[in-house]
Amino acid sequence: MSTQDEDGTDKQRYEFQKVIEDLKEYEGSGTQLVTIYIPDDRQVSSVVEHVTQEHSEASNIKSKQTRTAVQDALTSIKDRLRYYDVYPPDNGMVIFSGAIDSGGGRSEMVTKVLESPPEPIQSFRYHCDSDFLTEPLEEMMGDKGLFGLIVLDRREANVGWLKGKRVEPVKSASSLVPGKQRKGGQSAQRFARLRLEAIDNFYQEVAGMANDLFVDDRHEMDGILVGGPSPTKDEFLDGDYLHHELQDMVLGKFDVSYTDESGLYDLVDAAQDVLDQYDVMQDKSEMEEFFRELHDGNLATYGFEATRENLVMGAVDRLLISEDLRRDVVTYTCENGHEEREVIDRREETPDHDCTRCSETVDADAGEREDLIDHLMDIAGQRGTETKFISTDFEKGEQLLDAFGGIAGILRYDTGV
Repeated sequence: MSTQDEDGTDKQRYEFQKVIEDLKEYEGSGTQLVTIYIPDDRQVSSVVEHVTQEHSEASNIKSKQTRTAVQDALTSIKDRLRYYDVYPPDNGMVIFSGAIDSGGGRSEMVTKVLESPPEPIQSFRYHCDSDFLTEPLEEMMGDKGLFGLIVLDRREANVGWLKGKRVEPVKSASSLVPGKQRKGGQSAQRFARLRLEAIDNFYQEVAGMANDLFVDDRHEMDGILVGGPSPTKDEFLDGDYLHHELQDMVLGKFDVSYTDESGLYDLVDAAQDVLDQYDVMQDKSEMEEFFRELHDGNLATYGFEATRENLVMGAVDRLLISEDLRRDVVTYTCENGHEEREVIDRREETPDHDCTRCSETVDADAGEREDLIDHLMDIAGQRGTETKFISTDFEKGEQLLDAFGGIAGILRYDTGV
């Protein structure tokens, strides 16, 4: 995956995360907030029919206020669906619509459409409640990563993918390895030799399946997990059956009782500690490099102003942003043409600004306000800079947020800024 593609994915995930956080804050005065999950193989016309039916059935709601709110939400959804042709975009879409409490006994109609989520929507779902249904999207936004899965014993094997939190079984095989009991008049040595040959052939077949599935995507993968009973998984890995580049990507081997498709799910459960740590380990590596450059080198930058200046110069190789950063930037231009920026908390009102160069006051309503991360990522995207979101689940990740304002970077060259 190219850096540009990775940055696009990161930006999309961040945009989705912002919308989810907003949606979780909304409440309806009754069961009047409508959520519809639409997979990409569901025809839009059938969704319109479903919404029309729900609109009709909503006329039976006893509360006039709730009835009106639900029907207004469904009408808004139908209006949005008119913009789509036969099918939704790739991976489907989610529509949220309803009258939310805006304080003082008043309500405000909100309709949001999220297209092409990070993972495909598996099934059509209609939900009407006092809260929007965000949990399926939150699960998609949770664990990132692409991992190869292999489970095997001497009888069968399955290989597949772990994409985020979704397990995808892909290929399976059954062995011709004879049982431990000899048949007929075979000698013990001959039987043992035939059995070992059959085991070796089966391991080669399993490796062939894995190689066919994983090798082309090895540069996008985060690792491979192997499961099964002992000594099978040990024999398989110790025998170097896998492609040598895949062999180097094995993150661990785990005891798994079943080797059918359900064994792939058992493998993910058994490897949960490794998976939980994997993203954090990548983040730790980025932060350790940052601190090395900060203390012993010249290729570290941090804070909004310095990092932004280096970004504009095209000097930042990797932009490091805390996953928990929630701030906005306001751009002010005074009457003398001086452009300055001020970083504020997302929940704060936009303040007036006194220009530091000429002391002219710029009114709050003249300031251009935008999300701080969007602002930096837009510049990074134009300069070919990779963006890394850093977890706060470890000490140096917390320091990025608390001590450096949630913004840092590793430079391509020393700029003196």
